[in-house]
Amino acid sequence: MPVIPNEILNEVGVALELIVAIITATLVALWISMALWTLRDIHSRTRDIFAWILATLLVLLTGPVGLLLYNLLRPRETLAAVFDRQLEEEALLRDITTRRACPSCQGVTEPDWLVCPHCRTELRRLCDHCQRPLDLNWVVCPYCATEVTPNLPMAQPIAASWPEPVPANGSVQAGAEAIADDASRPAFGA
Repeated sequence: MPVIPNEILNEVGVALELIVAIITATLVALWISMALWTLRDIHSRTRDIFAWILATLLVLLTGPVGLLLYNLLRPRETLAAVFDRQLEEEALLRDITTRRACPSCQGVTEPDWLVCPHCRTELRRLCDHCQRPLDLNWVVCPYCATEVTPNLPMAQPIAASWPEPVPANGSVQAGAEAIADDASRPAFGA
């Protein structure tokens, strides 16, 4: 059996010590980086200091197993995601509250509509001077400062001015009378 000189054994021993030291330093750095990552992640997900300490200690004491447990138990959303979702919900609620509804049928209406297209309820009226749409409860036109004369009460359906249908067995004269009767009615807005 060949005898290995002591110098070579010393050099191999020093190399093995260096390799073990590098591996140990890498594992310690990995362990600490897992704990720091956990601390930063839990900090972005909750404001509870007790949860920060508990999660960091879990990973520091148990390493990769603690990191796996933390990933299974951590809050689902970050605080930034929760804040963005709340802003989105508030914007949707603000949009819903600014939409106008007909006082009679609760149908969605637009701000410049004079009459509800679903039930013919008067929503606004035109200013006598500038012809802009006015809310029914306004006493002065905000566009031209003209006094608004009271009109029909709010939420009253406007009567339709449609001619009476001509009977199927009726004569042409009955249809002509219905048209003449319709012409004598006042037009809408007159």
